Amino acid sequence: MGMILKKKLEDGSILGIWEITEDINVLLDQVKLSDTELDRFNGFLSHARKLEFLSVRALLRKMVNSKAKIIYNGNRKPYLNDGSHNISISHSKNLTSILLNKTKRVGIDLEYMSHRIRKIAHKFINDNESINKNDLTEKYHLYIHWCAKEALYKVCDKKDINFRLNLFIKPFPVNNKGVIKGKVNSEKINEEFDLNYFKYDNYIIVYTSKD
Repeated sequence: MGMILKKKLEDGSILGIWEITEDINVLLDQVKLSDTELDRFNGFLSHARKLEFLSVRALLRKMVNSKAKIIYNGNRKPYLNDGSHNISISHSKNLTSILLNKTKRVGIDLEYMSHRIRKIAHKFINDNESINKNDLTEKYHLYIHWCAKEALYKVCDKKDINFRLNLFIKPFPVNNKGVIKGKVNSEKINEEFDLNYFKYDNYIIVYTSKD
């Protein structure tokens, strides 16, 4: 399938989504791996992990006409080695997403919605957050919260943040798309963010940016 979305956002960010339907050899033909990347790719035991790795790089190549390579810091936060854009990456099941911005910090998360979210809700929902208990919308509402907090975690460099204690999502109506308010409150960070969310098939995607 390849890239199914490339969109320039109002804040200057570029959002891209790739749907993985190709086999490994087809994806390998679409990327040019460095020796370091090839060693890492060959080290993956999981077939799915190899597909994810290649799809991220294929998507980046489609989004920007650049030879930039993805590198990681000690917190496993991704960067581009040429410094051309800030980058955030997410992957779930058959979708890969990238958010790019030349100047702003970025965070994105996407998740395939399964039924397991209710079992772990206590790990990321705090007492001040409101979840719709309607059987038809509770799972979707929980996934929006989860993805929003992942996006906040990423935009704040993944530093010393507890999802339940340091991240808060303000109440919002549940729709197919919208903008919600999130807050990060930790020893090092006290900021509010606007988070955009939308539903695609059985996936939820949430993204944010900040100066």
